[in-house]
Amino acid sequence: MKLVFAGTPEVAVPALDALIASDRHEVAAVVTRPDAPAGRGRRLVASPVAERAEEAGIEVLKPARPRDEDFLARLREIGPDCCPVVAYGALLPKTTLDVPARGWVNLHFSLLPAWRGAAPVQHAIMAGDEVTGASTFLIEEGLDSGPVYGVLTEEVRPTDTSGDLLTRLAFAGAGLLVATMDGIEDGTLHAVPQPAEGVTLAPKITVEDAQVQWSAPALRVDRVVRGCTPAPGAWTLFRRERLKVIQAVPVLDRADLAPGELSAAKNNVYVGTGSHAVELLWVQPQGKKPMRAADWARGVRIVHGELLGI
Repeated sequence: MKLVFAGTPEVAVPALDALIASDRHEVAAVVTRPDAPAGRGRRLVASPVAERAEEAGIEVLKPARPRDEDFLARLREIGPDCCPVVAYGALLPKTTLDVPARGWVNLHFSLLPAWRGAAPVQHAIMAGDEVTGASTFLIEEGLDSGPVYGVLTEEVRPTDTSGDLLTRLAFAGAGLLVATMDGIEDGTLHAVPQPAEGVTLAPKITVEDAQVQWSAPALRVDRVVRGCTPAPGAWTLFRRERLKVIQAVPVLDRADLAPGELSAAKNNVYVGTGSHAVELLWVQPQGKKPMRAADWARGVRIVHGELLGI
């Protein structure tokens, strides 16, 4: 089939690479979000998908909105049979969905109908799911509600951050997306409506969502830290400044600290929660680079009874 691929962040690049490598399909163009300011200089930078497409000599389309008439006109000129999508980052109106004869097919990183929305991997970790996966489905106007072509499952490991899990799903999902294109092209694969039961939503994780609540049980603290790493980053307050919590692990045999209470030894830093303590392993003070929590604690000279989150 002739394809137009839509995607924006790094997590979409493995799928684009897999489609480019396929000997059954032609990636005629790529649709991605417009260049965005990045870094200290806030200069405009192309998306990872745009950079990869340009390296491969593929036409790149960067509409401000996917309903823009000039973009729609170019899409119709290309005449794609199907448009595979991975983390494009914009809602597609009906006028755009109607262009390819076989529709827009999304690779979504959950087992639909679980975790429909922008942050399925983060929510799966924060909810304590033991198994998640990826689904390919035909996009319709509802939120991730279209019929499903295929799925794969992936274990959520006890130490997984959302970055770890998303990386594995991106590469496994790339194969699923190519197989879905193959099945659509040869007529052996047909989309099945999602069940009405089991729908959960996964809205974007906000900075407020990522604030660690030390009154919660240690397992909840662990899940929030892992689910918000690397983005938006779990955080707390220390001496009225923001402290990013990069890695913290529950310590099941210590329950002598009040929620948020710090205890620092030579090589260990513990924080109380609503159950047992957690050990801080990596943190990032405001305006500084990530560092080992023990090094941070020596530098700030923690006072006995001092609290995080106040």
